[in-house]
Amino acid sequence: MEKTFAEFFAGIGLMRMGLEKQGWSIRYANDIDQQKYEMYKGHFQDADSHFVLEDIHKIKGSAVPAVTLATASFPCNDLSLAGARKGLEGKQSSAFWGFIRILDEMQNRRPRFVLLENVLGFLNSHKGKDFEQALLALNQLGYSVDAFILDASCFTPQSRVRLFVVGTCESDVLISEPAKSLQFFQSDVRPKALAEFIMMHSNIKWCLRDLPTPPGKIKLLEDIVEDLPDTASEWWPRERAEYLVNQMSPRHRKIADEMIAGTKWSYGTVFRRIRNGKSMGELRTDGLAGCLRTPRGGSGRQILFKAGRGRYFVRLITPREAARLMGADDFKISGPLNQALFGFGDAVCVPVIAWVAQHYLNPVFEMMLLRSTPDEPSGYASVGQS
Repeated sequence: MEKTFAEFFAGIGLMRMGLEKQGWSIRYANDIDQQKYEMYKGHFQDADSHFVLEDIHKIKGSAVPAVTLATASFPCNDLSLAGARKGLEGKQSSAFWGFIRILDEMQNRRPRFVLLENVLGFLNSHKGKDFEQALLALNQLGYSVDAFILDASCFTPQSRVRLFVVGTCESDVLISEPAKSLQFFQSDVRPKALAEFIMMHSNIKWCLRDLPTPPGKIKLLEDIVEDLPDTASEWWPRERAEYLVNQMSPRHRKIADEMIAGTKWSYGTVFRRIRNGKSMGELRTDGLAGCLRTPRGGSGRQILFKAGRGRYFVRLITPREAARLMGADDFKISGPLNQALFGFGDAVCVPVIAWVAQHYLNPVFEMMLLRSTPDEPSGYASVGQS
């Protein structure tokens, strides 16, 4: 058995980058987006050997090679606050069921385990019904499931909270006696809302693994900012910059003025929001960028605010800065600005995936290899069905 994987909803390939850092090898990738594929191919020279550009609903399980792991960072549009909250039946997020169908069709070639990634709204979509249905679907395919939450801010200067699910073939896990208290389920990676969901859904076959506390804040926004000269064309003209500053609320404008009056350069990010029917500029100065998004409309384009020494400058975050915020510092960026920002905004954070591989996927893989040693401690606890 080898550490091989198939990456569904591959996008520009950042899931692959994270897994490869922990010794995993790609065998298959799929996405429907031509522009993302172009960015993927621009970075990964072997794309033609394994990337299938196609709607997941048209892919047959027989066309997917046998792998140890299948990943799915499926569309979040219908699960997020930004969407219409149609859930897993929505036009975009229903692609999850295409992934489930493929696993079902693979039958005895089914991957030994799966990894899902999505927005935190997945947990609460339709009052938890969507999340429950997704996990029960994995159960029906023979996977026991685990869930945990990670914030990219523990690894890069970006606030990006994501929900992860690992499904493991039931025959591959060693099960200990269940525990039922909220305190048992709750941890740094399973906050109260998720712990309560686990405890309240004994109809789901769970298999929870102890995980360490993620690292603290490693980098600040200023550490990833490109050093562009003041005359660079990326900086907005004075009139446009002033318009943005004047869109700030009195509280945020006061913070901006304090930054401008500072003796050294400081940095913040700005999103435009509609508040009481009015476009407002909301300034963030805690050393983190806001969550990268796809640049649909003005509100999805994150703005950098640089101020100090009596001056200030404003521009959009560059593709290279977006890559750094996703922990993909060395990604070979191709395509125009919006294409690059769309690719990174719709991707996963590389060091987060590497952490999941290091602390979850690799130990599970090693446990599979050690199944011949029955006394080996599992690090798991099961709850739910017996």
